[in-house]
Amino acid sequence: MTNAIVAEGLVKRFGDTTALGGVDLAVREGTVLGLLGPNGAGKTTVVRVLATLIRPDAGHATVGGYDVIHKAHQVRSQIGLTGQYASVDETLTGVENLLLIGRLLGQSRKDARARARELLGQFHLDDAADRPAGKFSGGMRRRLDLAASLVGRPRMLFLDEPTTGLDPRSRNDMWDIIRELVRDGVTVLLTTQYLDEADQLADEIVVIDHGRVIATGTSGELKARTGAQTLTVRPASEQDIATVAALVGAIASGPVDVSGPIVSAPVTDATALAKLVRRLDETGLVVSELALRSPSLDEVFLALTGSPA
Repeated sequence: MTNAIVAEGLVKRFGDTTALGGVDLAVREGTVLGLLGPNGAGKTTVVRVLATLIRPDAGHATVGGYDVIHKAHQVRSQIGLTGQYASVDETLTGVENLLLIGRLLGQSRKDARARARELLGQFHLDDAADRPAGKFSGGMRRRLDLAASLVGRPRMLFLDEPTTGLDPRSRNDMWDIIRELVRDGVTVLLTTQYLDEADQLADEIVVIDHGRVIATGTSGELKARTGAQTLTVRPASEQDIATVAALVGAIASGPVDVSGPIVSAPVTDATALAKLVRRLDETGLVVSELALRSPSLDEVFLALTGSPA
């Protein structure tokens, strides 16, 4: 499969601050690459370089086969960009926002209006099409912002933390829209702080921290790097907490944590949950909650960087 986006050794400095310290990544055509990292890691800087908004100080990058420095116009003709904050004009209606973008892209008034109506329908904004964007909810503004980036039918889409601040329903709606775009052949570079978002959408993940790539792989591969899952138990009676903690400690691969009525510990044994169930049954202890979960975002980051996200 051909790579739609390639970056090699990207370096970008702002004064004494090195935002990117030699970033390499590649996004295959028709897939989603999740660019994961904490605030200030350099995710947005990568997007800005690839979208030709800023020039790198060193390194090389191509988008759709075109160099981002020497063929910037050709790059821009192929991409759509949705930044961290909705950039719609709140005084214009939904349809007027998209019509404006279409006209700026050189579409005729008829074609621009038809494309605007098409996108408003696709993003479930038909009922609000003639309402000023300033009266949209946060989720509606984000959908309109994403629709605006698609007016020119881009082959590649840069989404810079598109769901930050959205409620769970709006996030799920946005995820469904992104999946549909990928099914239609669009290549997506998605920056996010949320591992669950990368779980849902990304075919591959690149983790960056302090401007450098520290890990690449699928979501499952990154989670596996922590070397453990977390076993969580809530005894039915708080009087049994100490006994349950001792049982968990006997099969745990690390220290047992007792936070209020919850006992938890990391485990690497694939049979840990079954072993604990047997021991609880043998001792006659009753629990109201028992779970084995994959690492959280903080746990992945702690394993990769030594600090939480």
